Amino acid sequence: MKQLMSGVRSRVRRRTALVGGAVVVLVAAGLGTWATDTWPFDKDTYCWGAWKEDSGPHFLSGEAIDEDNAGRTSKETAPTPRRPQGRCTVSLHSEDAEVAEKTEVTVVYGPAPEDAAERVEWIGGYLGDRAMPLPDGLPGATDGKHALLVLPKECDTRDGRPTAVTLDATAESVYRDSTMSGDAGLGGSQSVARLLVAVANRAMEKAGCAPAKPLEVHSPITTLPEEEESFFTRACRIRGLDLGDAAKELEYQVGAVTRDLQSCSVRLRRGEGRYFDALMVAQPRLAALFDGVTGSKAPARGWRGTGVFADEYKVVRAGCADRPLTVLMLAPSTRETTPYFATFANAVARRVGCAPIAPGGTDR
Repeated sequence: MKQLMSGVRSRVRRRTALVGGAVVVLVAAGLGTWATDTWPFDKDTYCWGAWKEDSGPHFLSGEAIDEDNAGRTSKETAPTPRRPQGRCTVSLHSEDAEVAEKTEVTVVYGPAPEDAAERVEWIGGYLGDRAMPLPDGLPGATDGKHALLVLPKECDTRDGRPTAVTLDATAESVYRDSTMSGDAGLGGSQSVARLLVAVANRAMEKAGCAPAKPLEVHSPITTLPEEEESFFTRACRIRGLDLGDAAKELEYQVGAVTRDLQSCSVRLRRGEGRYFDALMVAQPRLAALFDGVTGSKAPARGWRGTGVFADEYKVVRAGCADRPLTVLMLAPSTRETTPYFATFANAVARRVGCAPIAPGGTDR
């Protein structure tokens, strides 16, 4: 009997040891997978796997959804070689008795709009106002909330339109009697540039037009040359762009001032809308966005190059130092801005060492 009980106790001890060892192995394995972000502790990914949870920006962090009734969701459609268009939206939502917080970050992969009026408005929205050029020669720009990157020619559509990746972010706090805009938590322009490039590389892979070497961001983005100005007579410090008495009701923003890109935005004060947005684009891939919208002849007598004067925009393309220089002005059709457009066009041409574009200009 003693021998029988001794055998039973021995078998129980062996089984306990085996189970304990198995638990240790499973725990160790779990710690290993947690450390390397593999199953069963995978981090969530977004936008075709380009962005990862807790990878830097606040909107991707765990803290962004730590509160009760908070969550992060995503909806995406990936581009393919047969259908080279895609869209991805990452949404955050939290709510309590007093306020609902909503954030959306949307990425779109696809060609520049086909309609001319829609396209110039689209271009101005991403390259004008407070937008600054992307670093390292990347053909694009960002203002920290919106961004655009034009992709290599291999991704162009069959009709020749460039394909681009855009990023747009909105955030708002909704109270019972009001709504306030907020910070989407993207982390600033430098962070947006990295987010944009990461998603562009993944989208090009999906669409089958990725370059041999992925696009990268190394250098910092330059800052705005100056802040918004509301007391002035000469807009954006451009000689001849004098707005007279109208300036009392206006404010302007100097944007990029480089050889590839320059912008000047004039607004009615207190956020009451656009007076005009002026833009110069000379970077080759950005300039390709204007292909097909500048017409085949001069827009008016005395203008150099080709262009179109429509109700709500004016656009002209002219040769400058062996590459096209395009100038654009967006303004409501109720406002005659041709003199301002001519002044801006000749000023930027003179700054980069080119002949005047509009009549009345000089080379000096």
